[in-house]
Amino acid sequence: MRVIIVGAGQVGRSIAANLQDTHDVIVIDKDDTIISNLTYSLDVLAIHGNGTEQQILREAGVEKADLVIACTDSDEVNVVVCGTAKTDSDAFTIARVRQRTLLTTWEGSQGAFGVDFMVCTDLLAAQAIFHIAGLPATQDVETFAGGLIRMAEFELKSTSPVAGQTVQEADRYDSLTFAALFRGEEMRIVTGDTELRAGDRVIVIGSPESITSFAEDVTPTTDIEPDEIVIVGASEIGFQAAREFEEHGYQPRLVEQDHDRAQEMAELLPNTLVLESDATNIDFLETEHIDEADIVIAALGEDDKNLLVSLLARRLGIDRTVAVIENPDYLDLFEAVGVDVAINPREETAEEIVRFTRADYTEKIAMLEHDRAEVIEIEVDQDSILVGRDISTAVADLPTGVVIGAISRRGELVTPRGATVVEPGDHVVVFVDAAILDEVLDMIS
Repeated sequence: MRVIIVGAGQVGRSIAANLQDTHDVIVIDKDDTIISNLTYSLDVLAIHGNGTEQQILREAGVEKADLVIACTDSDEVNVVVCGTAKTDSDAFTIARVRQRTLLTTWEGSQGAFGVDFMVCTDLLAAQAIFHIAGLPATQDVETFAGGLIRMAEFELKSTSPVAGQTVQEADRYDSLTFAALFRGEEMRIVTGDTELRAGDRVIVIGSPESITSFAEDVTPTTDIEPDEIVIVGASEIGFQAAREFEEHGYQPRLVEQDHDRAQEMAELLPNTLVLESDATNIDFLETEHIDEADIVIAALGEDDKNLLVSLLARRLGIDRTVAVIENPDYLDLFEAVGVDVAINPREETAEEIVRFTRADYTEKIAMLEHDRAEVIEIEVDQDSILVGRDISTAVADLPTGVVIGAISRRGELVTPRGATVVEPGDHVVVFVDAAILDEVLDMIS
């Protein structure tokens, strides 16, 4: 497939890196330095120019393109790129936007602006916040097979009852598969003898009930459902996060310093208590009993302020903090100083677009640890290496780094064990080392 990517920031570069091995990728950017770096760092054709100009798109071969992805930092530029591409091509167009209002307009008129698929960065980040907030100690959560199967990544604390146990000792759930763990920079496929240690990030796949039971065992002193939710900052992500919680029956508190913005939020969020104050004021935090919150979400417009709010929340004794971070270079720093989860909106966007580009092969994709591994859902046919064989035999023929996590068969969950036989039409959820993903897809799809 010929793919043109306009915009080589974090989103565009991440998409290009994911697609370079399996597609012909052309990247367009106005920054000559970025283009020079791409030429030497990725296996792509890098073109210096303005992607809204028809001549530049023609230079990139837009008339032969199958897919055009517009992912600059400007919503308007991205929409224009898609419209311009449509004048010379039948390519499928994807636009990245930050404004939900633009997404709503597009949804109300299919194909508007020449955009075939629109991804809203702030909405994706808000949805990620909501999903992560529902389970304690979770770093990432995704659902598969229409909600029948769930994948979650948990960080084990030293106080966790399963820390120090082997996988065999910790595996006491009817429908749960321990897939892998990340220990520092190392990724390990687990076996029954693998010891779970404090600091490990453990990947489990199974039914929502089993995932919840495991979460309760990981942090037994924490309520599984957060009752007191505090969102700091009425940025667009903060606003969208509050809406997500409201839509699922929660009544969050939202702290915003700007008077006009706080008033606007109070009108738009009927089930949210909006507090007008500076959230870095420790006296205010104590007076408003922010220390009683189950989770604090820092969604201010600046990374340093989000870090400060998270640290203040820790000082008040709040168990769980989530921070929005725009600069990906700070991700490890935030988590190193005690922020439980740092969410990068651009990373969420790149992941969503990459998922869409693989729609021909997979039903759904979740990327883990900055795409060091992926969990994929595939409907297998008669030609798959998995079909008609027990899993222990089939997996032995696959590269190291693959775990069959769960199976959806005619709407029912099948927990895979060594003797389980995969049938044609099964939806199989698989953990895969990203380095061997393409090879594995060829073998099992």
